[in-house]
Amino acid sequence: MEFRPILSSLLRNKTGPILVAMQVALSLAILANALHVVNERRTVAARPSGMQDETAVFHLAVRSLKKDAPEQMLADIKRELDALRAVPGVVAVSQVSQMPLSRSGNSSSISIDRRQQRESMAASTYSADEALVKTLGLKLIEGRDFQPHEVIDVDETKSQQRPGIAIISKPMGDKLWPGESAVGKTFYFGSGDGAEGVQVIGVVERLQTAHALIGDEGEFSVIEPTRLYGLPGNMYAVRAETGQRDRVMKEAEAALRQSSATPMLLQARTTEDDRQRRYRADVSLSWMLLTVSVLLLLVTCSGIVGMASLWVTQRRKQIGVRRALGARKVDILRYFILENVMITSSGVVGGVLLGVGLNHLLVSKLEMTRLPLVYLVGGAFLFWAIGIVASYGPAWRAASTSPAMATRST
Repeated sequence: MEFRPILSSLLRNKTGPILVAMQVALSLAILANALHVVNERRTVAARPSGMQDETAVFHLAVRSLKKDAPEQMLADIKRELDALRAVPGVVAVSQVSQMPLSRSGNSSSISIDRRQQRESMAASTYSADEALVKTLGLKLIEGRDFQPHEVIDVDETKSQQRPGIAIISKPMGDKLWPGESAVGKTFYFGSGDGAEGVQVIGVVERLQTAHALIGDEGEFSVIEPTRLYGLPGNMYAVRAETGQRDRVMKEAEAALRQSSATPMLLQARTTEDDRQRRYRADVSLSWMLLTVSVLLLLVTCSGIVGMASLWVTQRRKQIGVRRALGARKVDILRYFILENVMITSSGVVGGVLLGVGLNHLLVSKLEMTRLPLVYLVGGAFLFWAIGIVASYGPAWRAASTSPAMATRST
């Protein structure tokens, strides 16, 4: 089958082929970028937080309805920790200022030199006692954990004292000191003469921030051995035995209420809940884009089928004449399929260019990553296959038309 006769036929009736090619190009560009966004969002939503067995971890936010003196608040913290540790099935408990993925927490500017004009990064700051690494199940890959005597008690209403030592996440260490061990290094909160120096004594493999930002900054975390009190409200991270979380969570709530003579506000939430809340918008966006992609494919298939059917109807007599002159069914079938492949190919070329341009716009405006070539190549083969499959039905009907029926006048 020669391409020139097919091309000449298409050029004589340009409107239909151009519309189909434009539809293919637009669908390919949108589909490739949509699937890329979906893959990115799902990858981000599945990122490990650094916590071993998230299904066993939950946290309790506790707030007394009575205003106590700071010293009494500190005593309440120790009492509540003892009450939680006494609950059957509790593996470890830690007082902590914030939780990974909770979307509520503090961050601090970090520098490696007081003379810096600009900060090196912003890191999520966890203030906790010596049990946090065990409670969250963080993997300590360098250095050591905190010792009980290193935890300092800080009244937030009177002091901003820092302990001078910290455990950091590996991504943070790699950012501050590329290719070097972070243990023993010193960084500063802020910059200038008043910046406080902190020595790194340990490095955990991973610890996501409270807001779990997309990118490396979502894992820039610092843990300080500090027991904060003085302001209303405390938070406790709890690790339960495997499979016992829900029971332990209920009993932990009851134990806290029984341990205090003062009514309290108490909210318990699992890490799974935090993850679901944090990535709810990303998951919704993924499903929306997948739905749009499926609809685009259906519309494109319908367009190709409709246009191929129209061309068969319009060239009914031409088909009959060709059959009468000896053309076989396979020749007619091949003609229409090749015609659609040529139209689809022009749409694919336009779709690749449009897809690259659309991705460039997304990268510049939304800070997305570059579109991998595999999406465009896969999309091209997909639309070629769609073009063949969608045109096969009309092409087969054309090939099955007898010469006598095709040439009969209406």
